[in-house]
Amino acid sequence: MPKDDWVFVAHIWEMNQKALSLVAGKSKDAYEQDEVLRLALTRLIEVIGEAANHVSEGFRTAHPEIPWFEMIGMRHRIVHDYMNVDEDVIWVVAQQDLPALAEILQKIIPPEMLE
Repeated sequence: MPKDDWVFVAHIWEMNQKALSLVAGKSKDAYEQDEVLRLALTRLIEVIGEAANHVSEGFRTAHPEIPWFEMIGMRHRIVHDYMNVDEDVIWVVAQQDLPALAEILQKIIPPEMLE
């Protein structure tokens, strides 16, 4: 696998961790009341999808446990249909999909890259 793949996977990890830290301990009501949080979370999810899109097809095939299609699709939705981004969906992604993604990534990323 090209080294660049690990650079993008590490970037996905980093953005995922930032997103998780932003919502840690927050309620949905707090999320709905905080425009900066909503914008930041949406941007981080967009960046995760963009990084996933740069990972080679070979790496994606070798790691089917990672929801590549969903991450890339979410990025496309945010960027191309930005006026219709459903903030409830962003919240669900932050509460369910990002923690699950963190568990998967933690299993495949070499420990020295997680530091």
